[in-house]
Amino acid sequence: MSGQPADLVHTVADGVAHLTLNRPETLNALTPPQRDRLIGLLAECSADASVRAVVLTGTGRGFCAGADLRGGGAAGGERVAGDVARTIRLGAQRLIAAVLDCEKPVIAAVNGTAAGLGAQLALACDLVLAAESARFIEVFVRRGLVPDGGGAYLLPRLIGPQRAKELMFFGDALSAADAERLGLVNRVVPDGDLAKTADAWAQRLATGPTRALALTKQLVNASLDSDRSTAFAAEATAQEINMTTSDAQEGVASFVERRSPEFRGR
Repeated sequence: MSGQPADLVHTVADGVAHLTLNRPETLNALTPPQRDRLIGLLAECSADASVRAVVLTGTGRGFCAGADLRGGGAAGGERVAGDVARTIRLGAQRLIAAVLDCEKPVIAAVNGTAAGLGAQLALACDLVLAAESARFIEVFVRRGLVPDGGGAYLLPRLIGPQRAKELMFFGDALSAADAERLGLVNRVVPDGDLAKTADAWAQRLATGPTRALALTKQLVNASLDSDRSTAFAAEATAQEINMTTSDAQEGVASFVERRSPEFRGR
């Protein structure tokens, strides 16, 4: 695409948007402009009816090594109270929220190291595929820092508080196999099969009922912070909304007519 920064490659084909972090020399550590561009692209994917699934990955040996502290990711000069919180709120947290709020299913294809904000970026995605060489590191404690980028929100919901504390207290590298065992990863595949598997999953999603998937994503994400009555009410409302879509009508008609549905994402 014309004018796009080389450090973030954006392509769309067959209903799938591919967002590829492309700073392999830094293990794809995120600069603030790159992060902001990624946030904008996720919003564009939500609004673009031609996009029905998203694949997020990186080039080289790293998925994402976190924020690029040497390239402008840390605030310089004299700080005053509120600067750090503002930087996190408008930066790392806004990125993770963009993934969670994206109205299309987002697949993380974790090709290598996912550390710090990079780990949270992967784990915020709806489905996580990992190459055998991938590693996940809650690296903050190694730098004397508190986990940010939503880590203390995401991890306990995925694996429970004790396991989350273990990862965050020690900052040890977690192999792809161990991440799968804990439930952080949907599937581990050989390095050479990662892109192929991600494309196959994305194609399945891209031919699915896009609005139903968006509503399902919202329901599942919200359920973790809801009581039963609130979750049940949200489910009923979502189904009411979904039944107005063409895909829902096609799904019911195809069942009655005993044929495969042809969903168009509308």
